[in-house]
Amino acid sequence: MRSTWRTLDRGLRRDIALVCLADGLVGVSYGAIAVGLGFAPWVPVLMSVVVLAGASEFLFVGIVATGGSLLAALIGGLLVNARHLPFGLALGGVAGRGWRRILGSHLLNDESAVFALGQSDPARKRAAFWLCGIGIGLCWPLGALIGASAGAFLDDIDAFGLDAMFPTVLLALVFPALRDRATAWVAILGAVLAVAVTPILPTGIPVLLSLVALVALIWVAPHAKPESTADAEPVPAVAS
Repeated sequence: MRSTWRTLDRGLRRDIALVCLADGLVGVSYGAIAVGLGFAPWVPVLMSVVVLAGASEFLFVGIVATGGSLLAALIGGLLVNARHLPFGLALGGVAGRGWRRILGSHLLNDESAVFALGQSDPARKRAAFWLCGIGIGLCWPLGALIGASAGAFLDDIDAFGLDAMFPTVLLALVFPALRDRATAWVAILGAVLAVAVTPILPTGIPVLLSLVALVALIWVAPHAKPESTADAEPVPAVAS
């Protein structure tokens, strides 16, 4: 770990630390919300260690707590985590072999993949992947533990606004991506589909059905005007 730390410059180490801290804070929200929805405190903590994928954990908790079926929650989580497949293909042997590859597969997330792919040197790519992966692997469960512990003693979770933390973070991360016209149209279509079928379909299914909007990319993407390279700005990665 010491050699990994020294491989990266101070600026990159700071960026990784801030991302891990942000994930930990969202983990506090996740743990508190799960307990507030009626789950035992150990459930979000165990999921944060075993699943280690924030978006799918929030989705699972939300669907089950509102009366949705376990099957819908499972399918939703698998679809959300399907993005890890191209991450794994793109990173190749960064995690190493044997037990390192197994551990690296578990620690793979949006942030560790983005930081790793942003490095041109193999040593820096490997160091960024492991530092971010281990950091989030520690901060996310710790945040969930703190949130779940607090939620067990709070009568009204909503009064503290913890329920708004996760969607707020997601919106902040997603909005920059909506500068792309094709992405914006697909997002709007997906939202309209989900809202339209919510009154008539079981909980959790509207979210899955909104993915049908991705088919629109076949038509929208070729007609979208590309942004000028001079005006384009980097788009931040979405949290796990």
